Amino acid sequence: MPDPIEARESGMVENPWFALSVKSRYEKIVANFLDNKGYEWLLPLYKSRRCWSDRIKEIEAPLFPGYLFCRFDIYDRLPILIIPGVQHIVGGTKLPTPIDIGEIEALQAVARIGLAREPWPFLQIGDRVRIEHGSLAGVEGILLQAKGRHRLILSVTLLQRSVAVDIDSAWVSRASAAQAVRSGLSQAGPTGYAASMVASFRHTSTDDPNREQTTPR
Repeated sequence: MPDPIEARESGMVENPWFALSVKSRYEKIVANFLDNKGYEWLLPLYKSRRCWSDRIKEIEAPLFPGYLFCRFDIYDRLPILIIPGVQHIVGGTKLPTPIDIGEIEALQAVARIGLAREPWPFLQIGDRVRIEHGSLAGVEGILLQAKGRHRLILSVTLLQRSVAVDIDSAWVSRASAAQAVRSGLSQAGPTGYAASMVASFRHTSTDDPNREQTTPR
């Protein structure tokens, strides 16, 4: 078995993802610096309508204001920390805490497919559902009904933040009890699309670097 340090230096082990805390309105500036330095990064965006005195304008805003995600070697983090606008790497007293890869992959999948999305209050526990049809087939997550619309809730546990994605409820079925146990989630009551259902996402995809503010691997 190769030595962990040698494996990391030789590129045999993929670096984990971390959340960067950045100054307000510096998300895209930091992303540009990361891109120029050759890092893989992710800045999830959503379309937001802003009202001015004479018009209403639709803009792209960060789904997680004050944060973006980057993949790097935690033992070589100084080039990240000296980027203008970066405040710190999130989590841990001795070493920052990596973001769950499944949560990152779910964000990438939703951004790539272009589903409507918006920030949402953080949700963590509940019933697990699986998408059976469409571009997100195989993804497991939270189903929530709000204002007559069905939404899948994507959470980044470390940040205690969530994102709501519009979906068709006909796409989903309840995940098996075994899958829920493996996720550490409790089963809470019978299946019902009107119920609030919580789980974590698992999906693998790659995002469009230009349209969705993420870098290719």
